[in-house]
Formats: sequence, structure tokens, C-alpha cells
Amino acid sequence: MKPGEPAIKLSAAAAGQIKKSAKSDGMEEWPLRIAVRRDAADVFHYAMGFDDQSHDDDISFRSEGVEIVVTAGMLTLLEGMAVDYVELEKGKHNFIFLNPNDPAYVPPDE
Repeated sequence: MKPGEPAIKLSAAAAGQIKKSAKSDGMEEWPLRIAVRRDAADVFHYAMGFDDQSHDDDISFRSEGVEIVVTAGMLTLLEGMAVDYVELEKGKHNFIFLNPNDPAYVPPDE
């Protein structure tokens, strides 16, 4: 990661969907909180949602015009991750988490 880059990057498609959701839910002013939990089998489980609560150990940054918040303790698990919004099946779009810190991560074909 280069200095000045956000710890987590959103694709334009992901940012667009996040902004659309925030607007439809009346949460345009709320940051997007991203969290991860590593279970006993070393599997990463991701969560994200709008959060109007701040914590002393929060780290905040922007990507594609979206404010992102993570707790400091999760940053090492999330740093360098990209979030995209893709069509996995015809007509069905999902957020995907491309995290090089995740043991199950497989880099996408370029």
C-alpha cells in the first residue's frame, strides 16, 4: 500500500451501490463500517453497514467518496482489501471482499 492510499479500496461499482443504499435509507451522513471476524477454522467472515456510533479506536478514511470506518484492532486483517460489487449470477449482484490477508484469498485473473 502506498502512502496516502486508503487501507480499504472500494471499486466504483461498490461505492455507487453503497451511496445508493445510504440515500434510500436516509443514511447519507453515516460512515460505512467494515468488520471482519476470524473463526477457529481461520475463515474470515465480513460485515458492513452504516454506523452513526464512533469509538475511540476507530480509524476513518475515504475511498471513492465513501467514508469508511474500522476499529484499529481489525486494521491488520483488512488493510489492502478491495471491495467490489459484481454480478455473480445473471441478475444477481453481490459485494465481494478481495482481501490478501484472508487465507482463502485467490487473486483475481487480470
